[in-house]
Amino acid sequence: MIPHRMPLLVLGLESSCDETAASVVRLTDGGRAEVVSSVVASQAAEHARFGGVVPEVAARAHVELIEPVAREALAGAGVDLGEIDGIAATAGPGLIGAVMVGLSFAKGLALATGKPLIAVNHLEGHALSARLEADLPYPFLLLLVSGGHCQLLDVAGVGALRRLGSTVDDAAGEAFDKIAKALGLGYPGGPALERLAEGGNPMAFELPRALAGRPGCDFSFSGLKTAAARLAETVASETERRDLAAAVQNAIARQLAERSEHAMQRYAVNHPPDERRFVVAGGVAANRAVRARLEGAAAANGFSFTAPPLKYCTDNAAMIALAGAERLAAGMVDGLDAVARPRWPLDEAAARANPTHKPGRKGAKA
Repeated sequence: MIPHRMPLLVLGLESSCDETAASVVRLTDGGRAEVVSSVVASQAAEHARFGGVVPEVAARAHVELIEPVAREALAGAGVDLGEIDGIAATAGPGLIGAVMVGLSFAKGLALATGKPLIAVNHLEGHALSARLEADLPYPFLLLLVSGGHCQLLDVAGVGALRRLGSTVDDAAGEAFDKIAKALGLGYPGGPALERLAEGGNPMAFELPRALAGRPGCDFSFSGLKTAAARLAETVASETERRDLAAAVQNAIARQLAERSEHAMQRYAVNHPPDERRFVVAGGVAANRAVRARLEGAAAANGFSFTAPPLKYCTDNAAMIALAGAERLAAGMVDGLDAVARPRWPLDEAAARANPTHKPGRKGAKA
């Protein structure tokens, strides 16, 4: 691997699910990232009538949007393709048809311009997203929590992430969405449930505490999801609905904090105090109650707390451009034969040695 000169200007493309996004990010000599432009075209309205993301609808929308969104990002940055040092694109995990659209477009740009291609793991983009607008050096402990993923990772640097724990069934974001649907809330369910929970009594309902008191850093949300969905069928008044939403939010935040504290204790054994940084990223990191609970857990264990700005918690291309820029700076580039991957664990060695999901089973993509 041959390191690339600095500073770097990278175009990032994201199309893993239901947002078509493009961004230009500059990586400076000191490793600081500057988001020069960021464009996100959401498909939420198109999928809302189905109550969730329809893969075929998403892929077709990406085909229509990817070029104009990329043009808008370049225009917003005031640069043309000739000034770009590399083209980064999500290569997985995600909806395979959607991922192929963005990756294929990136390959076309790389081939036409002679610029290097960087195939980015979408999860690594989330893992680095807190570095977009913060002075966050490596290493750090990461909780990556979203609709399809929930895992704790020791992040030593780009391309060097070690899994400490993962969900054994559902992800936290999936639990939010499914329970929101059971409560009759709109899509996307997580933000809708957070709004409903405002003013609710989190102690009004007793919900199961999966893995409570057990060692380790894994998560489990399927029991909570099932119990809350059944309770949703019995609540009648708006007050009861609000209380149930608050109880669900509290239960999810509690488990995330408890299992993260286990990871902090393990992480602290191998890292001195000045390296004890706790980062939370992913769509669920936008939930204010979850953030507050995790920030308290970090403080109680002697860790600093960092989370990306809300606009970079959900899917975006700035995080993909940053991951691409850091990889390009280290000489980690890909050929035009890079493949789109529906599943792509960050710690492939851990995934092979201790898979959280057997082939053919539903569950978290990582």
